[in-house]
Amino acid sequence: MTVPLVRAHGDAFTRGQAHGATLADGLRDFLGDRLARLNALSPAPLTLDALRPELARYAAAIDEQTPELGAELRGLAAGAGISVDEAVLLQVRRELLGYQKLPTMGDCTTYARAGRHPVLAQTVDLNGDLDDHIAVLDVRAGPRRSLVLSFGGLLGYLGVNSDGLAVGLNLVLAGRWRHGLTPYLAIRHLLDTAGTVAEALEVLRGLRLASSRSLTLCDPGTTAWVEVAGDELRVVHGQESAHTNHFLHPDLSAQDELTVFARNFSKLRLKTCQSGLDRLPVQASTEDHFALLSADPVRVAGTGDIRRERTVAAVVLRPGHGELHVRPGDPATSPTETFVM
Repeated sequence: MTVPLVRAHGDAFTRGQAHGATLADGLRDFLGDRLARLNALSPAPLTLDALRPELARYAAAIDEQTPELGAELRGLAAGAGISVDEAVLLQVRRELLGYQKLPTMGDCTTYARAGRHPVLAQTVDLNGDLDDHIAVLDVRAGPRRSLVLSFGGLLGYLGVNSDGLAVGLNLVLAGRWRHGLTPYLAIRHLLDTAGTVAEALEVLRGLRLASSRSLTLCDPGTTAWVEVAGDELRVVHGQESAHTNHFLHPDLSAQDELTVFARNFSKLRLKTCQSGLDRLPVQASTEDHFALLSADPVRVAGTGDIRRERTVAAVVLRPGHGELHVRPGDPATSPTETFVM
């Protein structure tokens, strides 16, 4: 599997147009596959017409909080030959599914280390078999440039920018999900507008997110994980950070909606990740990090059920060098592909 690189430079509309045009055939095929595979995952059938009022509310929230990304979305639609509603749908698939309807099992293991050799690494655990729609975006937005991992037309997911800020994420389940800025787009906004962990936290505090998440931030000086549930946000700094899918901050842990079985698995992955990170030397190679990400239970194997999360990629970000390394699909069997700013 070769991961396509999308060069998205210029003004916001032009960036989106380049993204859409580069992946046009794949994005139209994806939308035509059971409505971006939502109908393979949702317990009740969904149609674009029925979703239009919801999509309009999400689009309004995107335009209000991040007008540049709103313009980029319209460019994506124009470049791919799809409607703006379809472009918005690609950004909010996870929010449309919600979590009351779709309990999670695996959903990413993330860790970061600051210092002379800063690194942020994680598995990407998703349902929907999305490893066939993976891409890397080379984004130039204003003075900053970013390498961003994307799935199926997403403008953001995780990534690293030219200032040396890296951002990863984990799903956590709490609070009332609502119309707002999706965490994926929030991460892209952080990469576009912030150069350090401190700056990213300041930007993040001003956003109204649509759904609960934990974000992991890393620059050469520090790391932090941030748990967001509704309007509540909690931050813990450290030279190293690790997170899976249960809330770690005591202020939010009582709200955790993860099932007991899934929480136990999340705790096992966190313990395994922390132990593996303790054994990795500061100067560990990219392949050393992939070895940790590829080992069970950090790597979540597939069961053949499209509704179940499995590891569809593993990523090692090198903030000090502007590098994104990815193993698409099962990281235990796929080769490393490297992208450099």
